[in-house]
Amino acid sequence: MAGNSGTPGNIALLESVLAGARAERRAALVGYLPAGFPSVDGGIRAVTAMLEGGCDVVEVGLPHSDPVLDGPVIQTADDIALRAGVKITDVIRTVREAHAATGAPVLCMTYWNPVDRYGVERFAADLAAAGGAGCILPDLPVEESDVWRKAAEEHGLATVFVVAPSSRDARLAKITAAGSGFVYAASLMGVTGTRESVGREAQELVARTRATTDLPVCVGLGVSNPEQAAEVAQFADGVIVGSAFVKRMLAEEDDLEAGLAGVRALAGELAAGVRTRG
Repeated sequence: MAGNSGTPGNIALLESVLAGARAERRAALVGYLPAGFPSVDGGIRAVTAMLEGGCDVVEVGLPHSDPVLDGPVIQTADDIALRAGVKITDVIRTVREAHAATGAPVLCMTYWNPVDRYGVERFAADLAAAGGAGCILPDLPVEESDVWRKAAEEHGLATVFVVAPSSRDARLAKITAAGSGFVYAASLMGVTGTRESVGREAQELVARTRATTDLPVCVGLGVSNPEQAAEVAQFADGVIVGSAFVKRMLAEEDDLEAGLAGVRALAGELAAGVRTRG
């Protein structure tokens, strides 16, 4: 769908990639990295490496000073980016260059306040013009999302909402009816970060969410290795990994090339995991 600027967003590409993974009888691999980390240029290279290494989709985070959903690993990366002066224009540039280099769907994951301050229509137009596929908005209540969803629809962008194990069935139905692209299912209550086990809650949440929608359901929070990716891939349409990629970059903070090799290798390992059938 074309936006007012005449530039189509990439929701159709996102939908096609997720449908393609399903047709291959596997889950899609969705990676996450905040823009501006370890630098703007380094972050662009890292996101590109993740896609080239095996990610089907990437979420580019908009660093925020109060990231309520994010654990200490991603908070550390956000802090590095913010201290270096990352701007929304850098986030948009990261989306543009990663998408241009790979042709893959690239979304922005952001809290609502920066979008509101930048201007809702302006943000949607700029993201679509950069080839962005949509936005994940973890702290935007569905009841307050009409202005964003209207702008997103006009510019061909997906609006991805987050559901949690605490969400009651009626609430799930309301959230999924308002969303597009896919549903982000938080595997457990809490913040992002690697964990020993993803847990049974995630499988139950996916089942309950699927009962309300035909949208793909992708699971995030806690997946960090191929074994966990394989476990989640048995019941979810997509596996979302963030903190593990950030950790690979942080482990090589003084050697960008080693960090890039690390995230590329991790993407390949996780891509093999989501293709493992039980």
